[in-house]
Amino acid sequence: MFDGRSIDAIAGLSAENLSLSGALPVYAQSAALCYRTNDDLPEILLITTRRARRWIIPKGWLINGLTPSETAAREAWEEAGVLGQCGSESLGRFAYIKNRPGKPSALCLVDVFPLHVQRLEAQFPEAGERRRKWVSPKKASLKVSSPDLAALLGGFGLHRQ
Repeated sequence: MFDGRSIDAIAGLSAENLSLSGALPVYAQSAALCYRTNDDLPEILLITTRRARRWIIPKGWLINGLTPSETAAREAWEEAGVLGQCGSESLGRFAYIKNRPGKPSALCLVDVFPLHVQRLEAQFPEAGERRRKWVSPKKASLKVSSPDLAALLGGFGLHRQ
């Protein structure tokens, strides 16, 4: 069971250490913070979840044989039709509780990688299941439900060179 600590307090720990702590099962995921610039200002691509239609960024389970940043790029393609350059250095991490039908809830630790969008395709694997929207980092931070993800999105572009 989740041991009651805030997600903020545990998001910096590894999935392995959290699993050993006796909390919820812990899984690692990768996400792509898909961005472009418009008039020299960054814009972030948000997508909706398939069921609840909440705004998120493309993310998913780690894929065997791919690095975490390669997994993020694959998820960006499958969930948002994004093609571009994905950075290999994580921008940060957020955590969330995933409720899984017929299985116990799990804590997911998501490493976020920057992906500079070069093309956005109309046809992609989950095109009929999701909506896409370009927004400023500030608007992106207000649309997502995770406080940790909101902080990452809201601060994006402030320290870029």
